[in-house]
Amino acid sequence: MEKAIVEVSYSGKNYGAHLPELPGCVTTGSSLDEIVRNVNEMVPFHLDGMREDGDAVPAPFDGEYEFEYRLTTEALLHAYSGVFTKAALSRITGINERQLWHYEAGIRKPRPAQRKRIEEGLHKLAAQLLSITL
Repeated sequence: MEKAIVEVSYSGKNYGAHLPELPGCVTTGSSLDEIVRNVNEMVPFHLDGMREDGDAVPAPFDGEYEFEYRLTTEALLHAYSGVFTKAALSRITGINERQLWHYEAGIRKPRPAQRKRIEEGLHKLAAQLLSITL
């Protein structure tokens, strides 16, 4: 199964998403869930239009595909701000709370090393949670 990349950003009011492989295929939404719903609806519609117009369909969409969402740090922190406190994220990532607030608010953009620390911290937590059985 092919991966179709969906790049998601956050503007301070709404999320925006686009698929680099499908120019012009964009959506906005007030939540990450809305973005996912919109992408699931719009991509087949967009592909049908391309086929009807005789346009070439990009390789990832020739057969079966699944979406891989790539969020900016700002979008990720905003989307999960109701799940993780900045104090919890600070403990998970080793990045101080104030810096995390700046990233979420878009005041500062994290360096690649900081983005990696956030990603690795969340992946480590996810692995620990997946190993739990109740």
